[in-house]
Amino acid sequence: MRELTTAVKEEIENIVYDFFAENCEFEREKITSETNVIDDLDGDSLMLLELLESLSQKYGLNIEMQVIGLYLLQHPATTIGDIIELSYAIYQKENNLVEE
Repeated sequence: MRELTTAVKEEIENIVYDFFAENCEFEREKITSETNVIDDLDGDSLMLLELLESLSQKYGLNIEMQVIGLYLLQHPATTIGDIIELSYAIYQKENNLVEE
């Protein structure tokens, strides 16, 4: 399992906030961990996949979309906070994400 340092956590959090602010054309300062991506930002599930793909490329992660889909069935990610936690889990566990 990959170590999730404070620096990496902060970087991932910033990436998530910046991604949704830019793609949803929403002021970053108004986005919180409780912000619902679909209801509050008019985002969609494809944005989540795009974000996770970019994180995968940035950190050289080995994660299959099928694994993410299985994980999301048990752990829906609807808020920015949920997506940040999902991103942390993917960073640490990669394809072992569903083997909890």
